[in-house]
Amino acid sequence: MTYELFIGEPRYSSWSLRGWLLFRRFGIPARMTWVDFLNAKVADQLGNVPPARTVPCLRLPDGTVVWESLAIAEELASRHPDAGIWPTDPAARATARSLAAEMHAGFGALREECQMNIGVAFEKVTPSAAVQADLDRLATIWAHARRVCGGAGPWLCGDYSAADAFFAPVATRIATYGLKVPPEAQAYVEAHLADGAFRRWRAMSVARGVILPWYEKDLPHRPWPGPAPIPARAVAAGPSVNDTCPFSGDPVTDFAEIGGKVIGFCNPFCRDKSVADPEAWPEVAAIYQI
Repeated sequence: MTYELFIGEPRYSSWSLRGWLLFRRFGIPARMTWVDFLNAKVADQLGNVPPARTVPCLRLPDGTVVWESLAIAEELASRHPDAGIWPTDPAARATARSLAAEMHAGFGALREECQMNIGVAFEKVTPSAAVQADLDRLATIWAHARRVCGGAGPWLCGDYSAADAFFAPVATRIATYGLKVPPEAQAYVEAHLADGAFRRWRAMSVARGVILPWYEKDLPHRPWPGPAPIPARAVAAGPSVNDTCPFSGDPVTDFAEIGGKVIGFCNPFCRDKSVADPEAWPEVAAIYQI
């Protein structure tokens, strides 16, 4: 038995994104089980993984259930000490843990008033005083982390860590609602939008195509501020340049034109997530870039 991670709708589920990044960003294999947000209560769908009632939750290989995101991060760090989930430097590690804990417990106004929605980008959004206070606090602690840890790259505490996974949905909120933050904080937001793992998550949200009306807002739209995907489209038939799906290795049944080549996939979801952002998927790029 392997890890099984229960996750919700990628367009909206900020905590699911955190859990997913902890596996994908640190190279830890897991089976993903989607939990429906549209037609059934989440708690009811988690009846076979008590006492979990929200996503993400994790079932360990021995059957033990871990039902909180911060606990998932710590348990994975204990079981995979070389994965880099927390920084090795003591000061950076303490800072990263403080950042993740504050994110887990705080920023209520930003989370309540600007729910995650990576399917759109709005314009003409004026933050409330409470949201602006959250944005100011984010800028303060992000700048503090960079000063303490002194990383040369874009992440808070040196290399990408659990702290960055926890702040990824915050970055998407700033992007979705066009919220203003200082230049250093904006660069951090843009690093998340360009990150391959995040782009794969967003591509899956496009492929699934689920819209939850209660999360949508009647606001003017603007283009998504992340990297623009290369042109791609689904096509009705092959032949394809590959005989087996780049993800599963199964025979191809569905097709897309990407980078001037017809590529085959084993099901519509594999095809559609690839069409949504071909560059996000190394398995696909390895075919169309040949």
